[in-house]
Amino acid sequence: MLGVAAVLALCLTACSSGEESFPGTWGSDDSGQPNLTIDDDSSYSGSDGCNRVNGQGTISGDTFRFGSMIGTLMACEGVDDWLRRADTAKVIDGDLVVYDDEGKKIGTLDGD
Repeated sequence: MLGVAAVLALCLTACSSGEESFPGTWGSDDSGQPNLTIDDDSSYSGSDGCNRVNGQGTISGDTFRFGSMIGTLMACEGVDDWLRRADTAKVIDGDLVVYDDEGKKIGTLDGD
């Protein structure tokens, strides 16, 4: 009985650790606003607010690493294309926090 209680306690701790899953959609569909969807297979697609972007990423622990990003190259006035510089991301409090290749936070995409 003690073993069952220990296993249950371990599961409850792991299940309530606050770790959030990457598959999901973040950002806005509004014109000029970035958005991103990460699928179960770690592929991603979305928009930097002007151009479509997509690629194949990897998940390691609490970090999503963007693979080579491909996308369109249209010129859009007044659009901040920071998402194109994405290297890694973490889900924090339901939002996707995005970092560049130097580990500097470059933006946040709101969760649903």
